[in-house]
Amino acid sequence: MPIAEQNPRTNEQGGSRVKLVIGIIKPFKLDDVREALTEIGVAGMTVTEVKGFGRQKGQTEIYRGAEYSTNMVPKIKIEVVCGSDIASRVVEAIQASANTGAIGDGKIFVLDVGQAVRIRTGETDETAL
Repeated sequence: MPIAEQNPRTNEQGGSRVKLVIGIIKPFKLDDVREALTEIGVAGMTVTEVKGFGRQKGQTEIYRGAEYSTNMVPKIKIEVVCGSDIASRVVEAIQASANTGAIGDGKIFVLDVGQAVRIRTGETDETAL
C-alpha cells in the first residue's frame, strides 16, 4: 500500500503509532521501574495492585496463626501508553529495572492501541499522550 493511502494511525510497517506496554512486576520494584521510565521521558503511567500466578505457583501465608496456601501472588501492573518510537526503550527500562534474576520477576506485554483521546482537549493518538 502506498504511503499516501495508509491509515494515518499506523506507521510505515502497518503497526499502530501508539503502543500500550503492560508490565507485571514484583511490588518492591515499583520505585525502580518508575525512576527508569522517568529517565527515558515517560510522562505518565497507570499502576494497579493485582494478584496472579505463573511458574511461581503461589505461596504459603499465615493468617490468625493458621498456615494456608494461596494460589495468587501479589504483583504490580504498570500500564504505559507511548509512541511506537519509544516502546522498545520502555520495555528495556522495565526489564532492566524490574529484574532480580529470581523466578516471579514478571512479564511485559506490548499491544497496539487503536485510538487514544485526551478528554479535556479532544486531541487524539500521539498528541493525546
